[in-house]
Amino acid sequence: MRVTTDSKATPMAELTIRGVILGALITLIFTAANVYLGLKIGLTFATSIPAAVISMAVLRLFATGTILENNIVQTIASAAGTLSAIIFVLPGLVIIGWWQGFPYWLSACTIALGGILGVMYSVPLRRALVTGSDLPYPEGVAAAEVLKVGAGSREGLEENRRGLAAIVASAIAAASFSIIAKTKILAEEAATFFKFGAGATSVSTSFSMALIGVGHLVGLSVGVAMFIGLLISWVGIVPYLTTPVPAGADLADLVGTTFRMKARFIGAGTIGVAAIWTLLKILGPIVSGIRSALVANATRKAGNAADLDITERDLPISIVGGTILAALVPIGFLLWVFAQGGPIAANPVPVIGLTLAYVLVAGIVIASVCGYMAGLIGASNSPISGVGILAVLGASLMLAAIYGSGGGDPKQTQALIAYALFTTAIVFGIATISNDNLQDLKTGQLVGATPWKQQIALILGVLFGALVIPPVLDLLNSAFGFAGAPGAGPNALPAPQAALISALAKGVLGGDLDWGLIGIGAGIGAVVVLVDELLGRAGKLRLPPLAVGMGIYLPMALTLLIPVGAVIGHFYNRWSLRQSNPEFAERMGVLMATGFIVGESLFGVAFAGIVASTDSDAPLALVAENPWAVPLAILIFAGVIAALYAKLKNWASSPLS
Repeated sequence: MRVTTDSKATPMAELTIRGVILGALITLIFTAANVYLGLKIGLTFATSIPAAVISMAVLRLFATGTILENNIVQTIASAAGTLSAIIFVLPGLVIIGWWQGFPYWLSACTIALGGILGVMYSVPLRRALVTGSDLPYPEGVAAAEVLKVGAGSREGLEENRRGLAAIVASAIAAASFSIIAKTKILAEEAATFFKFGAGATSVSTSFSMALIGVGHLVGLSVGVAMFIGLLISWVGIVPYLTTPVPAGADLADLVGTTFRMKARFIGAGTIGVAAIWTLLKILGPIVSGIRSALVANATRKAGNAADLDITERDLPISIVGGTILAALVPIGFLLWVFAQGGPIAANPVPVIGLTLAYVLVAGIVIASVCGYMAGLIGASNSPISGVGILAVLGASLMLAAIYGSGGGDPKQTQALIAYALFTTAIVFGIATISNDNLQDLKTGQLVGATPWKQQIALILGVLFGALVIPPVLDLLNSAFGFAGAPGAGPNALPAPQAALISALAKGVLGGDLDWGLIGIGAGIGAVVVLVDELLGRAGKLRLPPLAVGMGIYLPMALTLLIPVGAVIGHFYNRWSLRQSNPEFAERMGVLMATGFIVGESLFGVAFAGIVASTDSDAPLALVAENPWAVPLAILIFAGVIAALYAKLKNWASSPLS
């Protein structure tokens, strides 16, 4: 994307000092909020869209602000915000009692090196999974639409005016509903637990307009696949595993515990098989992407860099490969430092060498799979903790093969568990960043950004996030502690994913992991892969295996509305095809869905700040309990969405003249 002067095209301002500073400031806010919310409720929010909105508001104060500069700001903030998912692993070291706090430089360097590897791995994947695929990238597309509308609205064009109106209307609706729900007048979630056959199960949902927006963006195929996974989990697995229900049992506790401790492991097995199959299927495009990167590098070396389109100029593959290899040296040093005081210190070279090989190979696999998952369903909805489960299993099995599992010295076992978690933290850094990077690069592709500049911005985002996360973790650990850690108090933060991943490492190295659950999930994954391939050959609606695995693994409250949004989006898009300007009508739907995500995300940031400053779980609550909260929430939630889509159809069908 270029602007034209008298006689020649001049590139827009893109990677600017002003944009980097603004991205760093937004990073401080979003990363701290994500760390707190992730430890509190086990969820983090995507920061791309809120960052883009804030960036546009600030840069509009300058006459020289551009859409590409806004894109750099959201890229930096998004990378740092996503990296905060490292909290799903690192607190495990405190939970098992190995750390009492978070050593600043050890933690920061671990996070930074894993994140930088994630950026490097995503460079060749951009060609394979972004420019060379038809993956929907819901958040990347949504962020691009926000940037385009924000830039175009200055020109006063009717299409941009309506698009901006669609975003603002749905964003205000989503934020307003969330605000009212926080007062407890309306319910945020609804759940019921009941006997089902000889067992028990639950139906639950969160009243999240953002999930409706995600469903609209990902489409019917992914939505149906997630719904099937949901049914497998809550109609099949949970009722079976709760049979028979003990007399007088608390159904909520029974069902919740069964899902967390058993069903999710089955989902992890399904995700594992789906991930391996996905990798096998995309090996061709990945190799093609690497080959294209090599050709581009050869063109650059031959002095023909100008022949490359600006949107195809990645970081040179020689720099990418060199950075990956160079990063292994400090990673090896960190592993050596961490291993002191444990059994690995007695003979560190072979174990650390094997660990580096694991980080290198697992990083490639995980970067590819996480990038694909982000393209399929979005970074904020990818089951990244499921990838963490697979990563900790791999690291733990590697150590168990060397030192054995169960029956040894408890101190030695604890040291090995800690080393497995530390290794997983490095791999998980790769996972979180690659899960986000391709989403950002998709946004860049849609707005005409220069890939190598965006990749530099991603590295800057990683560095900013790595500097911010450890002190926030230390502060929260000092103030609250983590549930399950030695000396944790009644107000300790749950840190659910870190507790689960720590339990897995303990299970493998302690010798008491139920491999049967993982195996059942793998079997389900194999069946789903077969069904998906048969549907593909028959030309029917596909059943993405990863989406089925997500439906099994994620709580129903986080998945039920995605299929609903997918159905709404499907029927809206069918309506769009009958309009005089179908492309515009369909794009308006994307903007409406984007607004749902924007509004709820921005309020999520604000509410995190209120919670942190007031030290209250419900700082906006006006009532303790409201018996009408759920029925009112259902009526208002459905009514607002219906009214907005009706208004959207009016905007999309009216002539633009």
